[in-house]
Formats: sequence, C-alpha cells, structure tokens
Amino acid sequence: MTTAILIGPPGAGKSTVGPVLAGLLGVSFLDTDGVIEAAAGKPVGDIFIEDGEEAFRALEGPAVAEAIEGHHGILALGSGAVLDPGAQRLLAGQRVVYLETGFAAVARRSGLDGPRPLLPLNPRGRMKELLEQRRPVYEDLAWLTVATDDREPLEVAELIAEAVAGSMAAEAGEGAGSGSGWTAGPEAEPEAEPEAEPEAEAAAGPAGPGGIAGGADPRPRP
Repeated sequence: MTTAILIGPPGAGKSTVGPVLAGLLGVSFLDTDGVIEAAAGKPVGDIFIEDGEEAFRALEGPAVAEAIEGHHGILALGSGAVLDPGAQRLLAGQRVVYLETGFAAVARRSGLDGPRPLLPLNPRGRMKELLEQRRPVYEDLAWLTVATDDREPLEVAELIAEAVAGSMAAEAGEGAGSGSGWTAGPEAEPEAEPEAEPEAEAAAGPAGPGGIAGGADPRPRP
C-alpha cells in the first residue's frame, strides 16, 4: 500500500509538499507528471500543446496505474488523473490526501492573478471551471483533506505526516501515534494511565501533549 497519495488542483502544492512529507516519514517521493515527462521526453505543458490532451491522458493512465500499484512512498498525481474511472478504482482504500486549495490561491500560485487582457482561451475562467468540476471528485476520494491556502508547505506536510503515521501505527497494531511522535487527533490518543499517587506525580512532573503539529486536528474520513 502506498504511504500516501496527494491529489488536488494545479497549484495545490503536491510537488512541493510531497518531497517534504516523504522526508518526514522517511520514504521516497514520486510525481506521476515527472514519470510522464521522462517517457515523452518533454514537459507536460509541451505534450498538451503539441500533442493534445487526449495524447497526454493516454500516457497518464498507465503511468498512474503503475505508480499506485508499485510505489510505496509518497505519490503525487496530476490534477486531472483522478477523473479516470480506472484510477478511481485503484485509489479506493488508499490514504488519499486532498490538498484543498481555493481559486485565489490557485491563481496566485499558477501565475494567473496578474492583470491580463481578455484572451479567447480565458485561462482564469477555464481554471475556475476546472476547480468546480473536479472538487467533488477530490472530496469523494479523500481519506484526509488538508486546507493549504494560508499554510506553508512544511506545515501542510506535518499535518499529513501526523495523520499518516498514526494510521500506519494503528494498522501495525501499535496504537495510533505509538513510537512515531505523531498523533492523528483526540480520537487516536492512547487510553489514559491510572491516576498516579501524589508523590509519583510530583516526581514525574506535569504531563504535556506531544506530536500535535500546529495544534490542528486533521481527521481522516472514516
């Protein structure tokens, strides 16, 4: 099973957060757009312009399927990869993390927020339309949703690592957060220890919370 799979719109930060997250969890990172570029010998943008979207999707489908089934670290999928029914079937039951990003943030990160003449292709309008069309798909596939608009990549990565480490520990039978320094939220905390005698409490000192990144509670969907 892949450690975590990042999905979301263009500009959500998948290729930026992914390597940071992989470093936190001690696993490798793979971006399917990079796999496609290596196979085609040119950037994704050039494939779209020179060969068309249909040609790109023909390359993307097998690359995504192979990555989901064969990569065991952090995986970032292209923003439109989740529209393929085959990919959706492979994503079922995986730790799919939706990097939720609003239109303003997407426009800023994609360079669409500057003053522009009215072009026939209307890139801003097209981007907004794509976000609206794909958001329900992202939400339906998500095991975990993390809002990214006002967060730095490291903070986003820490929130995801917290939830993923807790999930992996629970699957291993260790209890959420056991041995990892991370917890997935209040529901994943270990049971309270029996109340200690006053003398023991004084010797031990006050207990403090540990492993909560930024004080947030990114709860995976059941």
